[in-house]
Amino acid sequence: MALSGSYSEITKSDKYSILLPTYNERENLPIIIWLIIKYLDNSDFDYEVIIIDDGSPDGTLEVAKQLQKLYGSNKIVLRPREKKLGLGTAYIHGMQHATGNFIIIMDSDLSHHPKYIPKFIELQKKHDYDLVSGTRYKDGGGVYGWDFKRKLISRGANFITQLLLRPRASDLTGSFRLYKKDILQKLIDSCVSKGYVFQMEMIIRARQLDYTIGEVPISFVDRVYGESKLGGSEIVQFAKALLYLFATT
Repeated sequence: MALSGSYSEITKSDKYSILLPTYNERENLPIIIWLIIKYLDNSDFDYEVIIIDDGSPDGTLEVAKQLQKLYGSNKIVLRPREKKLGLGTAYIHGMQHATGNFIIIMDSDLSHHPKYIPKFIELQKKHDYDLVSGTRYKDGGGVYGWDFKRKLISRGANFITQLLLRPRASDLTGSFRLYKKDILQKLIDSCVSKGYVFQMEMIIRARQLDYTIGEVPISFVDRVYGESKLGGSEIVQFAKALLYLFATT
């Protein structure tokens, strides 16, 4: 989706750093990288993809190295870590090496389609939002590939969170977002959660700090390869974090 005129000139001064935390994603990584490059090259945006692999035993890092050789080190930046240290710290690690003034976070398991990235950028430019979030829960967004139980848990968690915290956003637990880099840094500094509830707290802190939030409806598709990393411990973490945020915000 190429942009034209003065709108295109505005975007040329901006650079987008896409953070891709990975753990056992050797099958998915080549596909997601190909899709990112396809849609962003067609849109003529300046970007880089920063892969943060947390010591995957399946050889994800070796695949990433091959992709870097194929697409170039200016597009594919490797910043691996020795072991799994959590999603929040992965973003912090990636940001330390990001050269863009905007940060895009997304999953590497093909749940988030890169075709939406240009829409995120367009919406942010139009309204100068501090962050833009992909939403599964309004205006045509949806979830595909989940069983009834998983959908019920997700919907229930979102409903309870909306009721208690009133975040001014429709999808709190999603992890497909675009941030102004300085805003993301401030949000990370203010967050105390780790793991999957980190995403929820980021939105709540954004509301608390009066940052502006835009939303783009997305279709979330369950992972094609590999196993879901959501388990009972994450659900317990979510419940604890919800109570903490309710008490402190």
